[in-house]
Amino acid sequence: MPVLSSNANRRLAQQARLLNERNASLLRAVGSVQSQTGGTSAAGTPGPDNPVRVAYVVSLESQITALRDELAAVYKTQGQNAQRLLSMNETLREKEEQTRLNLEELRHTKEELERLRKITKDHKEQIEEKNRALQVLTDEAQAHHLEMSQIEQRNEELKKDNAGLLQRWLDHMNDAANKMNHANAFYTELRTAGWASQPGSTATSELGDDIVDVTAEHLSASGKVERNGAPSSSPNMLQLNPNG
Repeated sequence: MPVLSSNANRRLAQQARLLNERNASLLRAVGSVQSQTGGTSAAGTPGPDNPVRVAYVVSLESQITALRDELAAVYKTQGQNAQRLLSMNETLREKEEQTRLNLEELRHTKEELERLRKITKDHKEQIEEKNRALQVLTDEAQAHHLEMSQIEQRNEELKKDNAGLLQRWLDHMNDAANKMNHANAFYTELRTAGWASQPGSTATSELGDDIVDVTAEHLSASGKVERNGAPSSSPNMLQLNPNG
């Protein structure tokens, strides 16, 4: 806007200068004409009531008035432009302030975004670490489960083996008890028959040794085999409870 006002002022000044030069040339032309036609006049200069001069002066005054009006319009336009310039400067200042606030807010937003990204990264690392720990625990649980399965399987096998050993031991004890019962019955029959009253009999002596050998083995109250009242030196059998 100030550029337009300066151009208008220069243009008006140039027009005024041209008009002044033209008026001066017209005045010189009128003066030369009057000096040639009015040689008999005593003063040698045109009078104040010369119609050419009057018309020329009126023309100049009208031009000056027009130029003044145009200059006033230019000044008015310049004032309006200056007011608009002030308003635009104020608007520009407000926009700059708003831009500064927006930039400040954008900076804070970027900082907050960076902070949230860092927190997200930390949380992601923590989740990955917990996932690794969970995987380790899962592997350990699977290993323990497999070990427990193997232990249970081994226990089942041991139960079966112990049940077989117990059955064989019971069968052995039953056989020993049957032998003892037979020996006792046979010994009772011999005593009833009176064979024991013949000390010189060789058969009785041999039979007595056999009876001692047979009757020497019997079951104690604890279920162990004893020989002649003492615990047997045979290997101990596995003893199981009723539940195996």
